[in-house]
Amino acid sequence: MNAASNWPRNRLLLALPSRNLKRLMPELENISCHRAQVLMDADSALDHVYFPDSGVVSVVAVYADGSVIEMATIGREGCSGVQAILGAKRSSVQLLVQIPGNAAKMSRAAFTRAMQSMPSFRSLMEAYVQAFLEQVMVSVACNGAHSLKQRLARWLLMMRDRSDGDALPITQELLAAMLGVQRPSISNAARELERAGLIERGRRQVTILDRQGLTKASCECYQLVRSRLAFYLPKTYQ
Repeated sequence: MNAASNWPRNRLLLALPSRNLKRLMPELENISCHRAQVLMDADSALDHVYFPDSGVVSVVAVYADGSVIEMATIGREGCSGVQAILGAKRSSVQLLVQIPGNAAKMSRAAFTRAMQSMPSFRSLMEAYVQAFLEQVMVSVACNGAHSLKQRLARWLLMMRDRSDGDALPITQELLAAMLGVQRPSISNAARELERAGLIERGRRQVTILDRQGLTKASCECYQLVRSRLAFYLPKTYQ
C-alpha cells in the first residue's frame, strides 16, 4: 500500500500526521475480508493487526461447545490491535468478519516497531484502547439491563455506523449468535422493529428504513458509546 491511490480509508490511520502515515504505508497490506471469515482465532498467535477500511469485524468470545458471543465491533474507526498494544503475543478472542469489506493488514512486529518509534502512533493506539474498553464495558452492562429489542436496535445502528449503506448483509442466525439468544427470540424482536416500520428483513439482509426511529427504539447505550468514542477519538468516529 505505497501508492497514493491506495491511501487507507481507516479513520484511525488517517488520524495520524501525514508524515507518519507515509512511514507506515510500506508495512500495510490491503486484503479483502469475506463474510464469516475468521481473521484470527482464539488462542492463536497474534501475528497481525487489522485496520478495516470497510465492512465490520466482530470481536467474539468462543466457548468450549463452539458457541460464540460478541464483545465488541470494529469498523473503519478502529483496529484489532488492542491486545498487541498491551504486549500480548497470542489472541484470546476470535476476529469474525460480519460485513465483508477490505482492511489494511500489518504484522505485529511492524506494529510494535511503530509503537516504539512514533509517539503519535503510540498515543493514538493508547487512546483507542480507552475507547475500545468503553465499548466493551457498555456492552456488558447493556446485555444485562436492556430488552432484546433495544439491544437489537443498538446492534443494527452500530453496524450501520460502520457501513456504507442502509442495507446490511446479515442473517438472523448471525444476529442470534452475536446477541447470545435463540433464533426464535431474535425473530420476534426483529418482527417488532419491522412492524414499526424501522427495518425490513430480506434474504440474508436487513435494511434500515428509519434510522431516527431505530435510535429511539434503542437503549441509551448506543448514544453513550458514540459519545465516549468521540471523546477519546474525535477524528475517527462519525
